[in-house]
Amino acid sequence: MKKLTLLSSAIALVLSCSAAAKISPDQVARLGADLTPLGAEKAGNKDGSIPAWEGGITAAPAGYKPGDHHPDPFAGDKVLFTIDKSNLAKYKDTLSPGQLALFDLYPTYKMNVYQTRRTASYPQYVYDATKNIAGKAELVQGGNGIINAAIGIPFPIPANGLEAIWNHTVRYRGVAASRNGGQAAPTAGGDYTLIGFDEQIMFKYSDKAATAEALQAENILFRFKQSVTTPARLAGTALLVHETMDQVKTPRQAWTYNTGQRRVRRAPNVAYDAPGTASDGLRTTDDFDMFNGSPDRYNWKLVGKKEMYIPYNSYKLHSKDAKYADILKPGHINPEYVRWEKHRVWQVEATLKDGMRHVYGKRVFFIDEDSWQIHVADLYDARGELYRVAVAHGLNYYEVPTHWSTLEVYHDLNSRRYIAIGLDNEDKMYDFSVKLSDNDFTPAALRREGTR
Repeated sequence: MKKLTLLSSAIALVLSCSAAAKISPDQVARLGADLTPLGAEKAGNKDGSIPAWEGGITAAPAGYKPGDHHPDPFAGDKVLFTIDKSNLAKYKDTLSPGQLALFDLYPTYKMNVYQTRRTASYPQYVYDATKNIAGKAELVQGGNGIINAAIGIPFPIPANGLEAIWNHTVRYRGVAASRNGGQAAPTAGGDYTLIGFDEQIMFKYSDKAATAEALQAENILFRFKQSVTTPARLAGTALLVHETMDQVKTPRQAWTYNTGQRRVRRAPNVAYDAPGTASDGLRTTDDFDMFNGSPDRYNWKLVGKKEMYIPYNSYKLHSKDAKYADILKPGHINPEYVRWEKHRVWQVEATLKDGMRHVYGKRVFFIDEDSWQIHVADLYDARGELYRVAVAHGLNYYEVPTHWSTLEVYHDLNSRRYIAIGLDNEDKMYDFSVKLSDNDFTPAALRREGTR
């Protein structure tokens, strides 16, 4: 009887995922009308604290050229108010439990709140693709893959949590990018060693020439390569990932290069809750980008939409004038470099399935309605206690354009430590014009990367 019940539940889930993906032509027509082209509410909120979306940033500030750090178009904005422990009760409804926990843990933690500016914008072909696939895209394999989708947001009007998390997974971030950056995991006293990375990524899903049929046949979402450049003891360690669109049909393929062994090896453990690269055990593999990989270990629930303070337009944090020593402080990054704004977010809960294993028993994601970027994640352990809080600091990369994080910070509440990923203030900027091919993402290419 138990097996029958489980089978029935599984069948129902598959059917509901497939059926829920189909939105009506009337709903599709709302895209670009009362909804933004990616499905957000175009109108502002009742009290005006969230303005209407008017297209986002459509032109770079004067003097900017690709390759520069992105200048702050709102450098003249003043802090509207500051949230700290003394007035926290007034704002608790617009903060997550994880955010509230950071105020309790660190007396120096605060949020400088600025005027909300809905700056997210994307190329017209992404908007066109979203409208084209809306109502056609479907979840498959119980929600562990998607079909009939390319380039755009597959589920701009999501019916369930799986649809919302897939929107985050495939959101547009350009076609290819390379970057040099760093990560640091300060001790409780503030000491840290900077880990340097070279990274390249090619988004097959986002290519202008991508078609749903070709993507389904190849079953590749993106290819990613990462090599450690500093410190010397880790330099040359490298990782290659081929991320699939249907991870039941073909699980993620990953390889690592170890400088000691001078060999490329398959790495099936680069997934789920395996520790992230050089992370000091402060984040999991599937924490990267706030969530990545197969959603198959969790039951997903779309809780709804709420107004919330999230990091946004994080140009000051991204500035070439800020040094890593200015940003990285004991307990948390320097709050004077962080810009908080009120935005509408989708709240999505992921609860670990019975019989599945993961260090996070529950994850609650808060996804920006304008970009489908997860900006905050509350991460709970198997006992239901808050364990970690992840925060993504986003901005508009003018040259693409796209809204993407410049820095991700993962707070471990038990150790009172954090890891900051994506530090780029003292490094070269993203190169979104880089020409990459499939040949750059082979095991042989990984070995060359590790021995450079």
